[in-house]
Amino acid sequence: MMTVNEVSKLTGVSIRTLQYYDKIGLLHPAKYTRSGYRLYDDMTLEKLQQILLFRELEFPLKDIKVIMDNPNFDRSKALEQQITLLMLKKEHLENLIDLARGIKAIGVNKMDFKAFDTSKIDEYAAQAKSLWGNTPEYREFEEKSKNRTAQEGQIISTQMMAIFYEFGTMLELAPNSEKVQSQVKKLQDFITGNFYNCSDEILYSLSSMYAGGGDFTESIDKTGGKGTAEFVFQAVKIYCNK
Repeated sequence: MMTVNEVSKLTGVSIRTLQYYDKIGLLHPAKYTRSGYRLYDDMTLEKLQQILLFRELEFPLKDIKVIMDNPNFDRSKALEQQITLLMLKKEHLENLIDLARGIKAIGVNKMDFKAFDTSKIDEYAAQAKSLWGNTPEYREFEEKSKNRTAQEGQIISTQMMAIFYEFGTMLELAPNSEKVQSQVKKLQDFITGNFYNCSDEILYSLSSMYAGGGDFTESIDKTGGKGTAEFVFQAVKIYCNK
C-alpha cells in the first residue's frame, strides 16, 4: 500500500488532484486508515495509469468516469488506441524538432508549416471518442449514471458481483440447466436496469470479455470461484443460441 503523498511523488499527479479524483468517484483509494488517510494498492495505481492515458486522448474527466465504470469497457482496446495516439504525437514532435533544427542551421528560407499540422492526431482522437461515446448504449449508460453518487455506484457494482457469486454456486450444474439459464436472465435484466439495454448480442459480447482473461476473468473467478467466468460464458452462449 502507498500513501497519497507517495503516489503523488511516484506519478507526478498532485495530492489535490488525487483527492479530487476520489471526491468525484473517478479513482477511490483501496482503503482508508482509521485517521482517514488514503491508501493505494497496485490495482488502483493501474486504474490511475488508465485515467492518465485517457487524458492523453483529451477526454473530460466525467467521460472517463462513465467509460471506466461501464461493464462493457475493454481496457485492451483502449490501450491500443492510446498507444496509437501517443505514436502520432511522437511523430508530430519529431517533425517540430526537425523543423526547429533546420531553422537553426540554415535559417528560414521558406514558409513551411506542415510540421504544425495536428489534423492526424485530431482525427484519430475524434474517432476514439466516437467509438466510446456515439452508441445508444453509451448514451443510455451516461444518462443513468450521471446523477449517481459514488456510494450508489459501489452498491450496484457489489450487487452485480453477487450475481457472479451465485453463478459460482452452480458450477456443478450443466450450463443449459433451467436454474443456470434463469441466472443468465437475471444478469441480463440487471445490466438493462442499471446500465443500458442489454440485448442478446451485447450480453454475448460481454460474456466473451468476462472469459477472455485479464481483470474481468480474475475478478469474476475471485468472486465465484475458479472457472466461473468461463462457466458464465458457456451459459450465455446457450442462452443466446450461439
